[in-house]
Amino acid sequence: MTSTASVARPSDGAPRLPGRPWWLIAAGPVAVGVAILAVLGAGAWSGAFDALSTFADPGAVVRHGLPVATVLVELATSVTLGCLVAAACLVAPGRLQSRVLAAAGVASVVWALAAVAQLVLRYSYVSAISPSAADFGTGLGAFVTGIPLGQVGLTTVALAATTSALALAVRGAVGALWVAALPAAALAVQSTTGHAAGAANHELAVGAMFLHLGGAALWVGGLGALAVLVVGRSRRTGGADDGDRAAADAVTRFSAVAGWCFAAVAVSGVVNAWIRVDGLEDLTTAYGTLVLVKAVLLAVLGVLGWAHRQWVVGRLAGAPERLRVLFWQLLAVELSVIGAVSGVAVALGSTAPPVPDDVPVDTSPAFRLTGSPLPPEPTLARWFTEWSLDPLVAFACVAGLVVYLRWAVRLARRGDRWPVGRTISWSAGMVLMFWVTSGGPAVYGHVLFSGHMVQHMIMAMLVPLLLVLAAPVTLLLRAVPARKDGSRGPREWVLTLVHSRWGQLLARPLVAAVLFAGGMVAFYYTPAFELALTNHAGHVWMVVHFTLVGYLFANALVGIDPGPSRPGYPQRLLLLFATMAFHAFFGVVLTTGTSLLAADWYGNMGRPWGPSAIEDQQRGGGVAWGIGELPTLALAIAVAVLWTRSDEREARRRDRKAERDGDADLEEYNAMLAQMAERDGRAGRG
Repeated sequence: MTSTASVARPSDGAPRLPGRPWWLIAAGPVAVGVAILAVLGAGAWSGAFDALSTFADPGAVVRHGLPVATVLVELATSVTLGCLVAAACLVAPGRLQSRVLAAAGVASVVWALAAVAQLVLRYSYVSAISPSAADFGTGLGAFVTGIPLGQVGLTTVALAATTSALALAVRGAVGALWVAALPAAALAVQSTTGHAAGAANHELAVGAMFLHLGGAALWVGGLGALAVLVVGRSRRTGGADDGDRAAADAVTRFSAVAGWCFAAVAVSGVVNAWIRVDGLEDLTTAYGTLVLVKAVLLAVLGVLGWAHRQWVVGRLAGAPERLRVLFWQLLAVELSVIGAVSGVAVALGSTAPPVPDDVPVDTSPAFRLTGSPLPPEPTLARWFTEWSLDPLVAFACVAGLVVYLRWAVRLARRGDRWPVGRTISWSAGMVLMFWVTSGGPAVYGHVLFSGHMVQHMIMAMLVPLLLVLAAPVTLLLRAVPARKDGSRGPREWVLTLVHSRWGQLLARPLVAAVLFAGGMVAFYYTPAFELALTNHAGHVWMVVHFTLVGYLFANALVGIDPGPSRPGYPQRLLLLFATMAFHAFFGVVLTTGTSLLAADWYGNMGRPWGPSAIEDQQRGGGVAWGIGELPTLALAIAVAVLWTRSDEREARRRDRKAERDGDADLEEYNAMLAQMAERDGRAGRG
């Protein structure tokens, strides 16, 4: 293999790296060409609008230019995202960071130009109108303003243009991370099109598609960023210089990122197959066979890729001067893995699935509103047997559990003790979060206000309490070593967030309490509630917002992690009781209210079972009042226990001090009392 070849040495004795492997560099454009040919050959584009193409042909330029523009958009988006993440998390401020930020700027410009071309060519292909036609501009304007596919394209162009402007101007890790949110948002918008747009289970398909696109983009883009770092590192003057070491460290750090990207692509592939395969018998179809081939191929290549990456990383740590050889070998294997899986994905995309993407005909009110059939009447058992998977939150829960357990095991292996109770608390929080966002509360929260309130109360009050008691930040600080080169890893970013001005402000007990209590009113009595019901992005925002606000509030009261300056225990109890009173008032308002919230949603669900919409809302008020107070009571007990333990620690501290100095404080106090008594006695005699 190329990595085991002998390394020539110049006359000064320093190892000389072999020249750049041009055959591998040329493989990049060749791979692009193969991908384009695969798309064309599979008929992914020509089959998409067959009905339209039979009436008119927009021309060969449009037919062949659209796939080329699409591939360029996807590659440029990936490289932009990968370079920005690399600047934020993989390299320290300096020459390499500036170089990778410049690469992000160039890639974003290519992305913006290609996105414009893609939008124009896509409209021409869909409408079968040549760009040279007289009325093309008028039709294009209507397409980008009135048609969802055109609106997505216009949004992508706007995000690409904004990214190109900011990526060329931004400096530093913080700016790079903020700008990286723009290509991520573009991927989120893109995930609403294609198969996901027509799938019956729209939210499941959209979540899985975003997970797939995000994982693949960061994986491919990260490799592109590493190529920029390796090629652009500073020239050596002898041995391995700082540029070699910094680039080698970046390759090593990206290993963990690539692993999670692979997991995201694999999980989303399984979910997408699950949507389009109705049973085991469907696996015997052409689509099912390709699904099995892709799953086996992904598993085998994933294991081989992981083993090879570990082999490369292990050698980079001891020989950074061999960076170029090892990196190009790593890149060749990674591209082979990605290319093989993408080839099967292209074939899958052009093969009709057993379960069609077309939304089935269902005229029930519940299906028209939610996109899913009305679930059966809830019973105690069905709260645990009915499921509606949320791929994004589910993946986050599994990832959070795996990372926490790995950190705890890392401490145990080096002989440090981590309380088992904290591990149990975190595990319970992740499992509960998974259930509340993908189980019965998610299913019935979409059709019942009371079900939504069960989901809200558990997600905002019980889950955050379990996570806070697990002390994840403390575990992070103990398990993850600090970086010495000035770059920012998970430890550095968390500390930056905790100690930032905004982080300190939001974590203050009073601010956290206002956000926790006031945010509930602002959510339910504004259009934000209906947005969370009707829009998947709004639903994800709701989950993140209320979980985060609940975490901040619980951490301000009973947190173990470093954070805000917490008030004394009496003030904490007073703040908690005030919040309890607000929750009770909110529950009473809902219980006695006669005005239906989200009336267009819950009022038109057409349920043949259960109470009326207004009666169910009043029941939801009882949930907010009753169930919501249980976690609050648990918080009050926790504050009281911490108060007692604090007093006990203070008493033990005073006892130890008394043993050391012979209880000097008490002797001094008694002497002061004796002096006061003697002075009072003299005054009485006088």
